Amino acid sequence: MTDAELRNMVSKTLTCRIDKRENCSEKMDQFLKRCFYHSGQYDSEENFAQLDKKLKKHEGGRVSNRLFYLSIPPNIFIEAVKCASSSASSGNGWTRVIVEKPFGRDSESSAVLTKSLKQYLTEDQIFRIDHYLGKELVENLSVLRFANLIFEPLWSRRYIRNVQIIFSEDFGTEGRGGYFDNYGIIRDIMQNHLLQILALFAMETPVSLDAEDIRNEKVKVLRSMRPLRLEDVVIGQYKSHSKGGVTYPSYTDDKTVPKDSLTPTFAAAALFIDNARWDGVPFLMKAGKALHNKGAEIRVQFRHVPGNLYNRNFGTDLDRATNELVIRVQPDEAIFLKINNKVPGLGMRLDRSNLNLHYAARYSKEIPDAYERLLLDAIEGERRLFIRSDELDAAWALFTPVLKELEEKKIIPESYPYGSRGPVGAHYLAARYNVRWGDLDIEQ
Repeated sequence: MTDAELRNMVSKTLTCRIDKRENCSEKMDQFLKRCFYHSGQYDSEENFAQLDKKLKKHEGGRVSNRLFYLSIPPNIFIEAVKCASSSASSGNGWTRVIVEKPFGRDSESSAVLTKSLKQYLTEDQIFRIDHYLGKELVENLSVLRFANLIFEPLWSRRYIRNVQIIFSEDFGTEGRGGYFDNYGIIRDIMQNHLLQILALFAMETPVSLDAEDIRNEKVKVLRSMRPLRLEDVVIGQYKSHSKGGVTYPSYTDDKTVPKDSLTPTFAAAALFIDNARWDGVPFLMKAGKALHNKGAEIRVQFRHVPGNLYNRNFGTDLDRATNELVIRVQPDEAIFLKINNKVPGLGMRLDRSNLNLHYAARYSKEIPDAYERLLLDAIEGERRLFIRSDELDAAWALFTPVLKELEEKKIIPESYPYGSRGPVGAHYLAARYNVRWGDLDIEQ
């Protein structure tokens, strides 16, 4: 591709939507003039040396900072890093590398990847990107907790009955089946995105907002987690389903997926953190494709009010009367708290109402995309939202044994129809810990 072709391609999606000040088109032209295309082999030091030469020409003797974004298949990460490090590193500024998941398939392959990367780079040059950590409401988690007096005292086993971290997509693996089949939903979503949210949610108060202080606390949470048992995991795979005259395909209908694939497209797990703050509180995680809706949310269900004066006004179902804090990460970002309230009138009838902070209604500004925030952070050397290697090791240590067991025992995933609410097994898993999934409630 020529520079002009690249610029043309980039310009189609280029906007000034975050910075809406005047002379947008001028800024866009300036930006496009700094976009160049250079073709070469990932494993050729010679090609990287040519890239280095070209970069030096553009840098024109100024301090040069170089950020390599590895949006490439994982099997060539190391080759590319080796060549970039030896032949195209910055001579007088910083050189950083952004690595996308998958960071290996299990503890072993992840350790090999980390070790290989560290042959050519130091830990502070490696930015492992997890775009969920760049989402506005995930970033807001610690603000909600540590900047508001009303939440932090309640943030423990004493008041919280269970925590649910839920991810759902209303489409299947269309077109990505080949990649997905090698990894499955646990590796694709749970071991990284959802576990990272859990660690941020459950960590102790860090010493400061410094990246290392925050990451130290997250690692402590991951290392305090009880080993995950097979009976605390439910897996599913979507099957074909017809609805309103439309037939939706099953996972194995995808041409890139083997017909006898046992790869889960849905998983639910019950996790426990064995420390003083969270002892005995079930953290339920659920992730699936081809479900009835699309979204990601954190639900905190509080305990029943002890000796509640109004018990008889709630009827027999006390669960309907518990307070719940819901943080909706996407789509349509919101934070709402479910409280009990008297319905106006002469009788004493109670119902549940939401205290609702709906982002679109409260803030007129457009919310930046997670990648925009993370790329800016990488350029500024801010590591808070990137994953450190010991965090990665602890995350894999939790999931690797159960993944191995699922694969060795050839556990057959439970079928669920495309567009449904997922396999029935997920309800039994929740019920075992006396939990009801919050996202399946009529009122949500």
